[in-house]
Amino acid sequence: MGIFNKQRTDGITYDGQGEERKGFIDRIKYNGEENELVWKFPYENLSIGAQLVVNQSQEAVFVKGGAVADIFGFGTHTLSANNIPLLQKLINIPFGGKTPFTAEVWYVNKTIHRNLKFGTSQPIDLLDPLYGVSIPVRSFGEFGVQITDSSAFIQQIVGTLHLFTTHDIIEQFKSLVTQKLTASISKFIVQKEITVVKINAYIDEVANYVRDAINEEFAQYGVRIASFNISSLNFDKEDPNVQKILDSQSEAAKRRMEGYTYQQERQLDVMETAAGNEGGAGQMMGAGMGIGMGFGVGGAFGQQMGNMANVMQPQNVQNPPPPPVATIYHVLLNNTQYQYDLPAIEKYIQSGQIDRDTLIWKSGMAQWTKAGDCPELQNLFNAVPPPPPIV
Repeated sequence: MGIFNKQRTDGITYDGQGEERKGFIDRIKYNGEENELVWKFPYENLSIGAQLVVNQSQEAVFVKGGAVADIFGFGTHTLSANNIPLLQKLINIPFGGKTPFTAEVWYVNKTIHRNLKFGTSQPIDLLDPLYGVSIPVRSFGEFGVQITDSSAFIQQIVGTLHLFTTHDIIEQFKSLVTQKLTASISKFIVQKEITVVKINAYIDEVANYVRDAINEEFAQYGVRIASFNISSLNFDKEDPNVQKILDSQSEAAKRRMEGYTYQQERQLDVMETAAGNEGGAGQMMGAGMGIGMGFGVGGAFGQQMGNMANVMQPQNVQNPPPPPVATIYHVLLNNTQYQYDLPAIEKYIQSGQIDRDTLIWKSGMAQWTKAGDCPELQNLFNAVPPPPPIV
């Protein structure tokens, strides 16, 4: 692994007690494996005048007392007080000679590491913005990462580890990736106003949207997502909620093909029921149905037959009162207004698409207010658990 070619036993320690441990190191170099992101040079007994070799796409980071002393890029460097000014203060270098000093040297691989796999171990629940039901979805794909800030990455992620690989970064960030994936897809389908069952038609747009969201989080750790590809977004077609959506879409397609609307279909059902009733009204409605079917069910015919049915109703039959009107909330998401009833609002709160600071308005309110300040919504927020910790 390193220039001394010691056999690594557990990824942290090295076999043998070579002469290098007794004297002072005068040459520092590392030829890393492809999957290794950060590697710590095994010895700290260095000397002024030593040669530091940094290969292309590498950076060497000097750490003294937990503080980053300096970072060296590609090339061969002779360590001196001139090119490590911070070390001169830390170790109080005297004049002349090859002054010994101790420091940690970390090599950072700054190439782009691709084909890192991700997947949801459990289905993620996405609230369908068009049908108001939750759909369990699984997602799989791959991404590529690159270290952009060696100092931040070592201090915040690597810590005291001697070796950090692509496998480690997957383990470190998998929960964050899943969390951002869920939130980003939820926001995307709301903005686009599309149903979950059609999400695969937008898979490239979704991938770019998720990548940008993850990059905002990763930047603080000195890492960027160079690529993010979603290979599949799967939902169980046997799920009852999925069946509801698919059946609804099938009925809508049938109506479009046959040239009538949902309202006309319901009006036709009413007339068929009336035609089956006993008495003169039923017979007249049956005759009207025959005429109507002969010439096609149109808007004008539907209106005429509806009026006829109203005239023939017994006068002593009272119509039921109108059903109660559900409270409609106007919700401001990404500078776009949407309208939802209370059950839909509850599901959006549970999925995290609506938080306490989301602005809402309903009839009777003097002005827009935060959802968390609305009395009838406060209990809904109290039932939502906080986001899981990053492992």
